[in-house]
Amino acid sequence: MQIASFETDLTDTQWQLIELLLPAPKRFGRPPTDRRRLLDALLYVVKSGCPWRLLPKSFPSWKTVYGRFRKWCLDGTWALLNDALRAVVRTEEGKEIAPTAAVLDSQTVRSDSHSGQVGYDAGKKTKGRKRFILVDTLGFLLGVAVAPADTPERAGARSLLETVLPQFGSLQKLWVDGGYSGPEFSNWARDLAQQLEVEVIKRSDSAQGFQVLPKRWVVERTFGWLVRHRRLVRDYEKTESSAVGWLFLALIRVMLGRVA
Repeated sequence: MQIASFETDLTDTQWQLIELLLPAPKRFGRPPTDRRRLLDALLYVVKSGCPWRLLPKSFPSWKTVYGRFRKWCLDGTWALLNDALRAVVRTEEGKEIAPTAAVLDSQTVRSDSHSGQVGYDAGKKTKGRKRFILVDTLGFLLGVAVAPADTPERAGARSLLETVLPQFGSLQKLWVDGGYSGPEFSNWARDLAQQLEVEVIKRSDSAQGFQVLPKRWVVERTFGWLVRHRRLVRDYEKTESSAVGWLFLALIRVMLGRVA
């Protein structure tokens, strides 16, 4: 029987690259599910926004696909794949693997009806969750955190940076928006990473309408990449760990398109 193919399926070259980065399969137990088709299914879900139970029959069982997605959310596999592919992309772009500059920002998204923890962002008039991301100068993820939408910008940023900055001792510059103005945040960041300089890039008070801001456009483009994946247009996830996993998977798909 011919297996149906989709635009989101991995190419042979992409599979050869990512197969080397996946955790080794178990040596014992039931025969493993075809991991290429598992990844094809997950790429289909993140791009199309397909509910689990409507996954096409040409893929493995939706329960199997979901189970592997959750397992790799919880054991850090998605983050490790993201880091490995980011290193490949940076090398191909002629950059050092360890970044020296990063951009920080957040995005509020409306949540669908689920029993997960959400909040109300009064500024955006949106009930849902807030995504905090730190990206390199190419726009690829160095770290991500998801929190209820009523989480203050600085609290969310601190939660993310406390986890991420110790992993990137090479960072010397951090660009942020006006919500992080003042010495308190920059001094806190410097206490965490002594070599780090925080630079605030503000929108001009006289500007009207859309304005491209230096350095900030990089992270805004990343948010644009994310919401071109229908699973991420809204927040459908009960757990924040799943919400984080989809963000990594979307950028993994973008990077695979760059390198293979």
